[in-house]
Amino acid sequence: MRTEQVTCPLCEATCGLDVTLDGDRVTSVRGDAADVFSAGFICPKGASLGALHHDPDRLRTPMIKRDGVWESATWDEAFAEISARLLPIIAEHGKDAVAVYAGNPSVHNTSTALYGRVFFKALGTRNFYSASTVDQIPKHLSSGYLFGDPMSIPVPDIDRTDYLLLLGANPLVSNGSLMTAPDMRGRLKAIQARGGKIVVLDPRRSRTAELADEHHAIRPGTDALFLFALVNTLFADDLVTLDHLADHVTGVEDVRALAQPFTPEAVEPITGIAAGTIRQLAHDLAAAPSAAVYGRIGTCVQAFGTLSSWLVDVLNVLTGNLDRPGGAMFPLAAAGQANAQSGRRRGFAHGRWRSRVRDLPEVMGELPVATLADEILTPGDGQVRALVTVCGNPCLSTPNSARLADALGQLDFMVSLDVYLNETTRHADVILPGPTALERPHYDVALYQFAVRNVANWTKAALPTDQPQEWQTLLRLTGIITGAGTDIAAMDDFVATQFAARTGVEPAADLTGPERLIDILLRGGPYDLTLADLLNAPHGIDLGPLKPRIPDVLATPSGRVELAPPPLTEDVPRLVAELTNVQSGQMLLIGRRQLGSNNSWMHNLEPLVRGKNRCTAQVNPDDAERLGLTEGGTATVRSRTGKIEVPVEITDTIRPGVISIPHGWGHDTDGARMAVAKAHAGVNSNLLADELLIDALSGNAVLNGIPVEVSPG
Repeated sequence: MRTEQVTCPLCEATCGLDVTLDGDRVTSVRGDAADVFSAGFICPKGASLGALHHDPDRLRTPMIKRDGVWESATWDEAFAEISARLLPIIAEHGKDAVAVYAGNPSVHNTSTALYGRVFFKALGTRNFYSASTVDQIPKHLSSGYLFGDPMSIPVPDIDRTDYLLLLGANPLVSNGSLMTAPDMRGRLKAIQARGGKIVVLDPRRSRTAELADEHHAIRPGTDALFLFALVNTLFADDLVTLDHLADHVTGVEDVRALAQPFTPEAVEPITGIAAGTIRQLAHDLAAAPSAAVYGRIGTCVQAFGTLSSWLVDVLNVLTGNLDRPGGAMFPLAAAGQANAQSGRRRGFAHGRWRSRVRDLPEVMGELPVATLADEILTPGDGQVRALVTVCGNPCLSTPNSARLADALGQLDFMVSLDVYLNETTRHADVILPGPTALERPHYDVALYQFAVRNVANWTKAALPTDQPQEWQTLLRLTGIITGAGTDIAAMDDFVATQFAARTGVEPAADLTGPERLIDILLRGGPYDLTLADLLNAPHGIDLGPLKPRIPDVLATPSGRVELAPPPLTEDVPRLVAELTNVQSGQMLLIGRRQLGSNNSWMHNLEPLVRGKNRCTAQVNPDDAERLGLTEGGTATVRSRTGKIEVPVEITDTIRPGVISIPHGWGHDTDGARMAVAKAHAGVNSNLLADELLIDALSGNAVLNGIPVEVSPG
């Protein structure tokens, strides 16, 4: 019996866990009370780490589909199959004939986070897609133009703020998102305990809204209008205070002019928020000793996702709350944070290339996944004929997922790096599994860049395995693409040399793989740390609270916060047109976060799906009566793209005119091998999501505010 300290890799909170092992069996998982960040907090996902490790449906060996039948294979056989089938496609049709889809789990895996980019660069395709364009790319886009780097995303300094305004976010359930913060309940209650205030704008009275001091049920998809009305009020009532930002901001007068049409009275009929309430919220925000505005997935997955993301930070600037304690601040991660480098003035641009079929823009090197099916199904030069998926399940998580599933069935070849035979990987020809979370080392390269406190924690592998690590698999694939062969050690040395050249440090001679790369990034980072330091601190290292970073963090051409960048403000006239948009009264579909899952992950774990069915359609009692729906009955929900039938849950926690169905379910597909998930299948709400509905600036999918028809089943 022994206990190992592990950083949970199952969501963005990065909680420290004590995992007790009897040999190779997990006997318990508890919160690590000594963890410098989470201090013993644990959620149901972390507690299920043992169930995930022991899941009998997890793939342990490569799989090859021969004549429609899956067979176990050796690693050499799997790589030989990939070489024999993928290389001829590239040779005949070019690199863009191969597409990549990277799912959210790839960010929570150090191997794929670091070595995925090596393989993707070797592929050289412009057809790169990820879960970001059904989730968060609008925030990256707006931050890129405001601050010069799409990863320079301010987060609420939640442990010191006096006023927190939340839109489209339910951090008590998500555990934070683009805001790495364990124990959100404790952190939010601490705001109230010190006399602060929490205000939530959400069409549902979520768990976070229940805890908040105020909840306002905004109409889905209208956050940008509401936010602009706050901006309008700040200018109209002389509440703008740049304070310490005065010499570091351009474009304030441009924003004043842009905000003029969006009076509280003008937006009230569309948002459903009274003009008086909007004015009061603007005054409360401006008067708070410190304040932070935070918008998350609900503000991104709508038709004005980029403008909403932009306006969140416009408000933080205009109230003087950007880059000050208690406001919205820029974390300084110990490793891998580009904005820690000084002297950068490159600026940011998107749309460097566009998709072949729908002419949608590239952002951060990826195209909107809403058009992936188009690229597969549309013949012609540049047609996608092969696909590589990395830790993703787009057949459940992307809009009009039925069309995408049909498209995957028409590919010439598909390979998936995944641990399950699921709704997406069933279409693959080869599946390459990875080790479990307890069999690999871990460092949260991306998530610490959004942490509400600067920390660093390295998890060593708790259990040995003879299965290749994902970084080794990715390098073997890179060798196939580049012709470099199978010498993984030599390729790893080359990668380490490239990392070292960028950071100005020498690679450690006694390390390999992610250990060596993280050590390079730590030694080249802002805290003079090494991997050895983290190995000697199994509960993590506390690097202190967030500190002001302007102007050094800015990488815009002007060296200032560019508050009104034309690539963003050119979309404002489209929002102005919404002020005359007559509301049709049609039901609008929104999603719903759940504490026991993360998109479609973990539905095959019995501890997380037991109990009552959580895949229900929540509707207001007034809508239920009007539509003839009954508690526990079935509703038929239709959109342009499809139809589903889902159990009804009648509740006054949801705004009238809105129906809420959780995201990531629908595990009743033939060909998948996930017994627990199939027994708790639920329905796939993304059968209703319309791939033609996107945020015009970023191409991000619209998953909230989808017009639907609802009737009794």
